[in-house]
Amino acid sequence: MKNIARFAALVLLTLPLFGGLSPVCAHEFKTGDIMIDHPWARATPGRAKNGAAFMKLVNMGGAPDRLMDAKGDVAERVELHTHIHENGIMKMRPSGPIEVPANGHVMLEPGSYHVMMIGLKAPLVEGESFPVTLVFEKAGEVTVEITVESVGAGAGTGMKMNHGAGHGMKKN
Repeated sequence: MKNIARFAALVLLTLPLFGGLSPVCAHEFKTGDIMIDHPWARATPGRAKNGAAFMKLVNMGGAPDRLMDAKGDVAERVELHTHIHENGIMKMRPSGPIEVPANGHVMLEPGSYHVMMIGLKAPLVEGESFPVTLVFEKAGEVTVEITVESVGAGAGTGMKMNHGAGHGMKKN
């Protein structure tokens, strides 16, 4: 019984060194009522000059909020974009503010809303990360760390492509 008590005491004393019991892969950020879950970008192949970042925005509050802007030093321009269907062709366009419904969420994902990085200053390399600041109308600003995943990330892994009018908006 003494050994169990010693072990428990050792665990409790060392928890702060390892960040408590949180999973190592936790990749969430929060500002106001908005939680940003798993911000990521695809690695850029070759000499690609543009990239995109994706994430889930969850509004835990009773009032809608809007993602107004994204900014960062990773590229010459960082903008909010979406895909639109125009004359049978998918095109990428600036989206303007992105509504995050009250007690709901919106997905920034391939084929839908995303943070577009135009004129990358360096390639996005798998395993690296970079900061981007998201600006919300009510919740304010939060800097998130975007993790760079493989070039094929999000393809065939259950991330659905939203080509319809909802563009990734979902109510919980």
